Amino acid sequence: MVDILNISVSVNLKVDSLTIHFFWRCTTISELNINEQIRDKEIRLIGEDGEQLGIMSAKEALKLAKEADLDLVKIAPTAKPPVCKIIDYGKYRYEMARREKEAKKKQKTIDIKEVRLSPNIEANDMKTKANMARKFLEKGDKVKVTLRFRGREMAHMTSSKHILDDFAELLSDISVVEKPAKLEGRSMQMFLAEKR
Repeated sequence: MVDILNISVSVNLKVDSLTIHFFWRCTTISELNINEQIRDKEIRLIGEDGEQLGIMSAKEALKLAKEADLDLVKIAPTAKPPVCKIIDYGKYRYEMARREKEAKKKQKTIDIKEVRLSPNIEANDMKTKANMARKFLEKGDKVKVTLRFRGREMAHMTSSKHILDDFAELLSDISVVEKPAKLEGRSMQMFLAEKR
């Protein structure tokens, strides 16, 4: 893997009596400084086997790295003095990319699924919706239960809270109420999460 380094090149070109000035700048893909990019006067050096080689100048450290046919990499730029290590940079980058990939595999994304109810829902419909919510909870998702009001149903909003309580009771064996029922506009919402 080839990294683009921090390079600034300034070129003056003289053609006949005309002087052309080129300025080329390239940014770094990697946030780590390697080899000649390390411009600190003193650094703390760690060898390829992990042993402390002490504090020395960056030039001496680079010389040691070149003798070992490896790279000098600044691994802790904020330390006093900065910490550098003699390692194979290509191998190091590969290991870091592999670790990041493994960490992403272990991450679990939790989706929020929504179940909508109405104030005049029948018992069988409530059980059907509860079974649907149960499947979502078993997969590890959170469930947003929404009780929507239309027209004249708006007059009985506070007395319809028992529907959400009954729904939570149907799923109490595998879920807990994460956020209790709350009135928002024309609907009442409650969040359920899987029991741990």
